[in-house]
Amino acid sequence: MEKPAETSCPIHDPIQQRWSPRSFSDRPVEKENLIRIFEAARWASSCFNEQPWQFIVATKGDPEEYERMLSCLVEGNQEWAKLAPVLILTVAKSTFDHNAKGNPHAWHDVGLAVGNLVIQATTLGLSLHQMAGILPDRIREVYGVPQGFEPVTALALGYAGDPTLLPDELCQREQAPRTRKPLSELVFSETWGQTASIVK
Repeated sequence: MEKPAETSCPIHDPIQQRWSPRSFSDRPVEKENLIRIFEAARWASSCFNEQPWQFIVATKGDPEEYERMLSCLVEGNQEWAKLAPVLILTVAKSTFDHNAKGNPHAWHDVGLAVGNLVIQATTLGLSLHQMAGILPDRIREVYGVPQGFEPVTALALGYAGDPTLLPDELCQREQAPRTRKPLSELVFSETWGQTASIVK
């Protein structure tokens, strides 16, 4: 795994260590670890406790199913995601159970669940790369996703591999320094764009 990011102040270790590789080893992910990461996702907070997340999972232990899921990614992501031993699709339920109205927070809540999943995976020595590059219509066709449920992202999960085995362009991206915008560009006070004094 890549060395931890250089943060501007101390933060929780799994957050500092988390990163998004495109290189994965062929080591399978243990069933008990998969259960643990989904259990972590299950305990995320959500609006009205609706828990509007669903996950579809495929492993290389079932090659036919794995290839079906791989076909739900855009071509550029298939190039490297095919190295990961586990692929996961995330889906959001777009209406509330308690009143059948639209849930505009469902995607946010799916993100919270995936955030839990990512941190749990990191604590287990696993790496995970999230992808927006999916084919929603293909996902609906392949998995029979019903109306009222929306494909959101895909995740490639496994143990980090050797980045030098990737194509040159991807290898360079893999080894580039991790960067983040400064807090001064992210935390405002009093008016839009004015840096909050707490982060100055």
